[in-house]
Amino acid sequence: MQIVNGGVCAARGFTANGIHCGIRKNKSKRDISLIFSEKVANAAAVYTTNLVKGAPLVVTKRNLQDGKAQAIICNSGNANTCNAGGEQVAEKMCELTAGALNIFASNVVVASTGVIGQPLDVAPIAAGLPELIAGLSAKGSAFAEEGIMTTDTKRKSLAVSFNIGGKECKLGGIAKGSGMIHPNMATMLVFITTDCAISSAMLDKALSTDVKNTFNMISIDGDTSTNDMVVVLANGMAENPEITEEGAEFSEFMRALNTVTVGLCRMIAGDGEGATKLLECRVTGAKDEETAKQVAKSVICSSLTKAAMFGADANWGRVLCAIGYSGAQVDVNKTDVAFTSKKGTVAVCKNGAGVPFSEEKAKEILSENEIIIAVELHSGDGCATAWGCDLTYDYVKINGDYRT
Repeated sequence: MQIVNGGVCAARGFTANGIHCGIRKNKSKRDISLIFSEKVANAAAVYTTNLVKGAPLVVTKRNLQDGKAQAIICNSGNANTCNAGGEQVAEKMCELTAGALNIFASNVVVASTGVIGQPLDVAPIAAGLPELIAGLSAKGSAFAEEGIMTTDTKRKSLAVSFNIGGKECKLGGIAKGSGMIHPNMATMLVFITTDCAISSAMLDKALSTDVKNTFNMISIDGDTSTNDMVVVLANGMAENPEITEEGAEFSEFMRALNTVTVGLCRMIAGDGEGATKLLECRVTGAKDEETAKQVAKSVICSSLTKAAMFGADANWGRVLCAIGYSGAQVDVNKTDVAFTSKKGTVAVCKNGAGVPFSEEKAKEILSENEIIIAVELHSGDGCATAWGCDLTYDYVKINGDYRT
């Protein structure tokens, strides 16, 4: 397996583009993106668990009932959520896109991200579609990445090549996500494409299995979004024997998918609103995987731990506190905690109690932009990893005037 360029256009038969059509006031910001497959693709998706769901999710879920899709249209700047007539607007976006591409409206995935509770005017989308479609390109992933960004400060994409049945396959994804991100799927917008031939049922199995250990293990701020989902399209243009059951080839596909999703998770967590540091909590020695997940999520979600990491303060008591209220059954008296970065490792807690360490060395380690919080529970073989970011002054600034 190799990392390759191209994002969602790395796989054969996929083109993409992103432009400014007028949804956002800032004309320098792209606000509409399109991903198109030359052939109808098998498709799978996972959706936010928030009971308040954006209209695009409702329409997309309906369109994907047959496990097929050929295009993804996504706007930024307006979430099309909690609006009277929101579903009609989302359906109109599908109809306009389908008409312009000469495909079925039921084969269009529609997504929106941005401010909640403001009506979305479809007129600028309709006016921008000719330019958007005319610019579709196998080199257009970067434009599509920009078109789905809201408070993101960086574009997020990753692609890999892998072998199935003697055929080279590629799988790539793009993502947006910076705030309103919390575990329990979905927590951001992620669009993944592949030319690997795999049935809709197995694609759904792969995605639903993968998100449990990837996108469900990110938290930026404890808020689960209303609009977010992860979608995968597989058009089969690599011409490998179609994957229709579990086995070595399905495992290889899962490995490729996981490589991309973990990479995107790290990018999303590292670009949290106002963030200066990517935090990765690695829990080992739990009695089972579920316990490890509970602990890892609790540590990553702790506002006090996140604030300590921002200040490069080795306040390990906050980590232990988060473990204690996680709800997981752990023996705190067996718990070890250490902090690691490229500057080294410092052990700060052994068997639930503090140990002597150099505050100066700890501060040097915690001043890096990627920090690992290692938790060893000494109770079994369960392990899990969760991702998040530090909590900074800028998070409040960004969200204090997000709407205005």
